[in-house]
Amino acid sequence: MHVWGILLPESALREEFVAVLAAFVAINTILYVTLSVAKILPKVYVQDWISTRNRRSETRSIDPDAPV
Repeated sequence: MHVWGILLPESALREEFVAVLAAFVAINTILYVTLSVAKILPKVYVQDWISTRNRRSETRSIDPDAPV
């Protein structure tokens, strides 16, 4: 009979270290998925939502009839 892997006894899976490791892996997975989804979505610029009057009152174009 061939052994394809190492089987742990049930008592080893109930150790506090295994629970902490499982919690760490779960949090790490959630963070990785969140960052991956955020990277896929288009960038959001807050300046586009806030109306500021940082526009020139006169055009600086070489075309004098250019819109302001």
